Amino acid sequence: MSYPQMVMYDEEFKLINAVIEKLLREANAKVIFLVDKNGQLISGVGETERFDTTSLASLTAGNIAATGGLAKLIGEKEFSILFHEGEKDNLHISIVGGRVILVVLFDNRSSLGLVRLRVKKASDELTTVFDRLMKKAEEKERSGIQEFPFAEITDDDIDNLFS
Repeated sequence: MSYPQMVMYDEEFKLINAVIEKLLREANAKVIFLVDKNGQLISGVGETERFDTTSLASLTAGNIAATGGLAKLIGEKEFSILFHEGEKDNLHISIVGGRVILVVLFDNRSSLGLVRLRVKKASDELTTVFDRLMKKAEEKERSGIQEFPFAEITDDDIDNLFS
């Protein structure tokens, strides 16, 4: 089954940020990132300036991919939740709606139980938003509306531009 190209619309982006900002407060987390499975950062809230977000996003996607390989080896589809405990900070990583990765960084001001509880609720809300985005993408694809302004540019056009 092929999936349509997902385009992020402003309305849904604002909803996503509202959900993860609420999660940041309610889970008493330091930082929350939302990453696609290809390693691209979708959004981040909290103390994001402290981190190399590009590296964090790609390493998180790699972590999910590696763990997915381990899951298949033991007969599981995937591990939907990962937890890494550090000396000062902890990472809670979960797959949301089978599409994106939610990363919650927290310290001893919070607890794993609280984070898991709040992530569950936020994941449900995020899944609804991403389902809405996919429905919009499918509708655009069916209607033949071209969303990508550079889609009609060919390799020959680019070669001609730089020759």
